[in-house]
Amino acid sequence: MHAPDFYSLSSLDAKKNEVSFEQFKGKVVLIVNVASKCGFTPQYDGLEKLYQTHKDQGLVILGFPSNQFGSQEPGTEEEITSFCRLNYGVTFPIMAKTDVNGDHEHPVYHWLKSQKSGLLGLTRIKWNFEKFLINKEGQVVHRYSSLTKPEDIEKDIVALL
Repeated sequence: MHAPDFYSLSSLDAKKNEVSFEQFKGKVVLIVNVASKCGFTPQYDGLEKLYQTHKDQGLVILGFPSNQFGSQEPGTEEEITSFCRLNYGVTFPIMAKTDVNGDHEHPVYHWLKSQKSGLLGLTRIKWNFEKFLINKEGQVVHRYSSLTKPEDIEKDIVALL
């Protein structure tokens, strides 16, 4: 089966509203699988700073909570968004809880992984806070590991804006 393009994808947000990715045409999008109880959770700070700095130039950040790594995202969508807002001041969209690997992986992650493999050509998401950077034409141009801090990818984002 041929994977759809980025703009034909959609996902539910944390309030279970359908979000069509068609609305992101002409924008730079950073997609991150997030978790509230992870050693990388403080990256929410850096992600929010990127968002605040560049959203007016067309940056969109989408956080996809996943409980697939060490059960580090056990809460409900409401608990997750509240945690993000209260602890990190997150204002970028948090999506519905999502599987990023396995039999029930979300179509967004199926598509992202088909476009850009990770280290050693592996496609599976290895841990929380892996990041995919999509250009204004809907192409995945970078995939970053959990170890890559948001501030370390700002130059790549600016180059695309």
